[in-house]
Amino acid sequence: MTAVREGQTFDGRSLLVRYVNFVKLPHTVFALPFALVGATLASYVAVVTPALLGWIVLAFTAARFAAMGFNRIVDREIDAANPRTASREIPSGALSVWAAGVAVVIASALFLFASYRINPLCFMLAPLALGWVMVYSYTKRFTRLSHVVLGIGLAIAPVGGYLAVTGAWSVPWWLLVALASAVAAWVAGFDILYSLQDVEFDRSQRLYSIPAAVGERRALTLARGLHAVAVLALVAAGIAAGAGLAYWMGVGVVAVLLGYEHSLVHPGDLSKLDAAFFTMNGVISIAFFGFVLLERMLA
Repeated sequence: MTAVREGQTFDGRSLLVRYVNFVKLPHTVFALPFALVGATLASYVAVVTPALLGWIVLAFTAARFAAMGFNRIVDREIDAANPRTASREIPSGALSVWAAGVAVVIASALFLFASYRINPLCFMLAPLALGWVMVYSYTKRFTRLSHVVLGIGLAIAPVGGYLAVTGAWSVPWWLLVALASAVAAWVAGFDILYSLQDVEFDRSQRLYSIPAAVGERRALTLARGLHAVAVLALVAAGIAAGAGLAYWMGVGVVAVLLGYEHSLVHPGDLSKLDAAFFTMNGVISIAFFGFVLLERMLA
């Protein structure tokens, strides 16, 4: 079986390139901007210093590296059996399990250290957050809700960004609930889209995913529904925050971009799925953060 090179990977055989490809480092743009959205909203309550911002970025990046690296280790046999993923670093031999494990341990330690430097609350919650994002790696073996588990994992980002600045829950309390719900629904929706590539493989391996369970058409409908929920949750978060014009413009842009993303994917035609998954979702998160930051600068 010839391994097909997966999308969003860099050319080169250096150790740095192998580690970057190992955790799909460019995918950090999906949720990091939402961590910064949380920090920006918190800046209305407390001061965000450059040092604190640096610790927030380090904590998020390290946690994502640890979670993705752990996922690659846990799924190495599944990845080796799937032609789409057989070229990944562990199945292809570009990285050993030992080298991957060491990197995951170092990233986990960096996350815990960054959380310690942020504030006591974040340090106390850090092991729970790390445990959740790692447990996700096993969920596809026993539940179709693995997409939702992943969504909740990334929904930690805006909550963590806010708590890092304030050291306390939001007022009103449902601001962070709405913001986290938006991210959870958005991620679960695009993870369902991403899983469309592996419907037959998942069925053959008895892996749990919504597309494998209900088929492409129904899975697309569920993804659209989740993305509608994401937009409504952003609306709720804006109401809770007393948001201004720039924020609402950002919500409008997110809604339009999500609509365009779904126009790229149709039952039986996944040729543009790569663009829908990576390009559009990266643009969505960065654009929304840009509007939230713009409003804060104009305040």
